[in-house]
Amino acid sequence: MYPEGLAMAAPEESLRRRKAAGTGREPGAPPGPPRNPIGYKARLRAGTFWLTRIVLLRALAFVYFVAFLVAFHQNKQLIGDRGLLPCKAYLKRVQQHFQGRVGWDTVSSTPTLLWLLDWSHMDSNLDALALLGLGISAFILVTGCANMVLMAALWVLYMSLVNVGQIWYSFGWESQLLETGFLGIFLCPLWTLSRLPRKTPPSRIVLWGFRWLIFRIMLGAGLIKVRGDRCWRDLTCMDFHYETQPVPNPMAYFLHQSPWWVHRFETLSNHFLELVVPFFIFLGRRMCILHGALQSLFQVVLIVSGNLSFLNWLTIVPSVACFDDAAIGFLFPSGPGSLKDRVLKMQKEEAREARPTLTFSCMVRRTANLALGILVAWLSIPVVLNLLSPKQVMNSSFNPLRIVNTYGAFGSITRERTEVILQGTASPNASAPDTVWEDYEFKCKPGDLKRRPCLISPYHHRLDWLMWFAAFQTYEHHEWVIHLAGKLLANDAEALSLLALNPFADRAPPRWVRGEHYKYKFSRPGGLHAAGGKWWIRKRIGPYFPPLRLRDLKDYFRSRDWPYPELE
Repeated sequence: MYPEGLAMAAPEESLRRRKAAGTGREPGAPPGPPRNPIGYKARLRAGTFWLTRIVLLRALAFVYFVAFLVAFHQNKQLIGDRGLLPCKAYLKRVQQHFQGRVGWDTVSSTPTLLWLLDWSHMDSNLDALALLGLGISAFILVTGCANMVLMAALWVLYMSLVNVGQIWYSFGWESQLLETGFLGIFLCPLWTLSRLPRKTPPSRIVLWGFRWLIFRIMLGAGLIKVRGDRCWRDLTCMDFHYETQPVPNPMAYFLHQSPWWVHRFETLSNHFLELVVPFFIFLGRRMCILHGALQSLFQVVLIVSGNLSFLNWLTIVPSVACFDDAAIGFLFPSGPGSLKDRVLKMQKEEAREARPTLTFSCMVRRTANLALGILVAWLSIPVVLNLLSPKQVMNSSFNPLRIVNTYGAFGSITRERTEVILQGTASPNASAPDTVWEDYEFKCKPGDLKRRPCLISPYHHRLDWLMWFAAFQTYEHHEWVIHLAGKLLANDAEALSLLALNPFADRAPPRWVRGEHYKYKFSRPGGLHAAGGKWWIRKRIGPYFPPLRLRDLKDYFRSRDWPYPELE
């Protein structure tokens, strides 16, 4: 019989020998480096932004691509040689303001590449700028590779269009894209085209530039609301917003029918996300990631509930800077040779290096990034003062390059929706009681009561959006409406390409065109109008502009230097 201690030691010793045999080590030998079990995935370390840069640049390239696509499809009709507001005439007015010279003052007041091009073929110039932007943005979107040269080219190309776009490019998201694009230039290496340029890690200054941008966007939007329309303070704005927003989509129809308490919750949530959540950026990594997630989700909700161009898609872009590689790595596949695997190896190499070698190019880049930070800080002074002012203005720029701007959205909410409906007739007598007037249909704005609201975001129909603004005022405030009427009287093919339905297609142009003013409301689901297939109910307010003939507009066009439409 063995003593108790020896009896217990024997099986333990045997067990140790079996374990050692399984590991290939002698009993009692020091443990070696652990081996990864099958299926184990190494985790990316927090604090690096290699993958973040790829996502951010691709997201920015996507928005650029959409913006240039809209420009290519619509610029000729809006600001081309025979556009509704020709940019050639606009540039001539700018030139005349500076005594007819094209010097530094002229160019700096309206920075655009068009000053360097031949104005005799403005349509070709506009197409060239848009196509070049489409090509560059498509390359970055597909490959995930970009350098400062390509990003600067995109910025200069789009700025050249925005600064001659007049009211068609007067929306806040144009300046927001230019500011976002300007920061994107400094996120990249100068020449290298690589998704992971080892010698050019993403600059913390640039990343904080993006965070500062999303902070100002959201806080500016929140402050303009609580300082503006009273309905934001009494929580009733969402009772009207879905119905009266510029271009509703199908989901807006159903969201409008929500109970009152849902609309109150939506308004409160909006205030929380725009007035409280932005400060999460400054409360450490986890709260910054939470900010990025909440703001991205908020923008997705806005995308679902309305057609706000590429605004919400663009607002997601600076939010990406809130995520580091550890937080955003789930978007990338794992495996040997994958981007995630390469970043993991780079992180390990960086951890082993006591101090990275500081080369001349690194010093130049750090100096450039520091200069960028100082520039953004200096240009932010009037923007911050505007945020703090009780007379805050939104969507304004304090410099022609639009590097740092003010932002805001829906500071006031309209309670009723009004629409301008353009109509034409072939009757020789516009005032006869039996005159038949036929409606023109736009691509997206409400018109035909039975037409389902469109779903086009992130694409943008600029004319439809401006027709929403025109309905708030008279045609004297929007002379381009009369220009459009003149083109309809001539069956102008370019202008008609902006519309969805021409009732005079394949026949003689109308003899008269008029504008009618209507009040529109959503039909009630289950109600009589909805049962008849109508999404909308409308009631006539009165005439918007009187019946017009083409020959009556000759002097009007000549006085504004507009090309007189020729009958098609």
